[in-house]
Amino acid sequence: MNVVSVYNVSSTATTTATAVRQFNDIIVQKTCPDYFVFGIETSLGNGVRAFLYFLALAYCFLGLSSITARFFRSMEHVVQQTRMVLEVDPVSNTKIVKHVRFWNYTIADITLLAFGTSFPQISLATIDAIRNIGSLYAGGLGPGTLVGSAAFDLFPIHAVCVVVPKAGELKKISDLGVWIVELFWSFWAYIWLYIILEVWSPNVITFWEALLTVLQFGLLLLHAYAQDKRWPYISLPLERNVRPEEWVPAEVSPSKNGNNVLSPHYDDDRDKEIADIFSIHEGNESSPTYQHLPLSDPESSGKHFDETDIYPEPDIVFIWKQQFVDALMMERTKLRVSSNGVWMGRVFWHVLVAPWRLLFAFVPPYQIAHGWIAFICSLCFISGIAYIVTMLTDLISCVTGINGYVIAFTALASGTSWPDLVASKIAAERQTTADSAIANITCSNSVNIYVGIGVPWLIDTAYNLIAYGEPLHIENARGLSFSLLVFFSTSVGCISVLVLRRIVFGGELGGPRVWAWITCAYFMMLWVIFVVLSSLKVSGII
Repeated sequence: MNVVSVYNVSSTATTTATAVRQFNDIIVQKTCPDYFVFGIETSLGNGVRAFLYFLALAYCFLGLSSITARFFRSMEHVVQQTRMVLEVDPVSNTKIVKHVRFWNYTIADITLLAFGTSFPQISLATIDAIRNIGSLYAGGLGPGTLVGSAAFDLFPIHAVCVVVPKAGELKKISDLGVWIVELFWSFWAYIWLYIILEVWSPNVITFWEALLTVLQFGLLLLHAYAQDKRWPYISLPLERNVRPEEWVPAEVSPSKNGNNVLSPHYDDDRDKEIADIFSIHEGNESSPTYQHLPLSDPESSGKHFDETDIYPEPDIVFIWKQQFVDALMMERTKLRVSSNGVWMGRVFWHVLVAPWRLLFAFVPPYQIAHGWIAFICSLCFISGIAYIVTMLTDLISCVTGINGYVIAFTALASGTSWPDLVASKIAAERQTTADSAIANITCSNSVNIYVGIGVPWLIDTAYNLIAYGEPLHIENARGLSFSLLVFFSTSVGCISVLVLRRIVFGGELGGPRVWAWITCAYFMMLWVIFVVLSSLKVSGII
């Protein structure tokens, strides 16, 4: 929401304070952009415009899904980056070159995985904050989307993950201690948000409150790492089950030296556009990829060993060219040619997604710089789409009269949370445990508050403190606080059922088919309760 300023800010602190008081006394007005692309849009009826804008919004979500698939694969290469460690086997007296991964599993889940799947919401909230910078009022689009995304993550995504495993198959969390730590910080995030909105400084956010919100993300990382490493006096005294050998199904592919190395497993018959981002957990953590070398010094023998001795050097130019070719070509299918309806549907879908795929082919290949360049470029594309989404949301709110906050925690939250759904679904299908499927949900909810809301508020409060010496006023703070209460209450019901399933069935996901579907329906009912009650509150009905 844009705020029309009716005062000029003087350079003196006294004049600034007076101007702020005058600002708080005026009625905040909402300005509506005339059109999105073409001026002819204004001659159309509001119903037609709303329909077109909703179609454009859905198309943007399709683009987010496409770029997120590329983003996931770049993240895979980042997480799989290794460093060489040269050791001597005391038994065989031979040198062993080990390739040990930089990233800790728990930290990778919380940072790259949770942050990556939540980046559409985070970038949308940040853009909304920058648009409202200097207005003394924070926009409601970002917080509404992030709180709604948390509800979508907790309820519909859990509902999908429960029924994804095969009939009778049970999957449980192996590292219960890390999950409890992540769950605690997830719950505390929303308690903390309610405290700063309603208790400490009602309806306003100070610079120090925003700063503390962001810093708590660092505390989450430290606490989770301490639990993973079982630091004394800090970690919970819970035994961790041994990570299975086949954490994620992996296939063995030969290197140019004839050595067998683990490579990510992709199923050509399904999820072709979605990378298996959870291959970061493949293999046994205690048995990294290694190669036996002679005991003699590599330098003295005239042979220098580096990563190219184990991993083949890719042809970057060829791979980049192939990205554009793949973007324009239809995928091969095993369907019968006689299935004309299906074939036409595939053609239509290809034409629909081809512009996005061609645009995202400009993202450099993942093989460059361990995937970091592709990782950063993907984030830039996601931010660009998020900016278009904010513009479309303003137009939809204007032409329909629907409160922007309602659109945020329903349509925007569901659309931007699609990567979370895909990521958790893949994990629930392919991993032998429920750790990453459920950890992705709890970690994403924490990231939504500590980073997604904390960083935009920190930007706005810092500007207001320097320019005006005033805190940030929260638009529709009562509605946001009410949504937090509803979410907290329903989330207790969700987590309680997960705990009950572990006690009764022995695992959080899967189990008897009937009870899995009953749990799925229960989680969806909780989400409907959240959406309905929050919408009624924002609309002033309750």
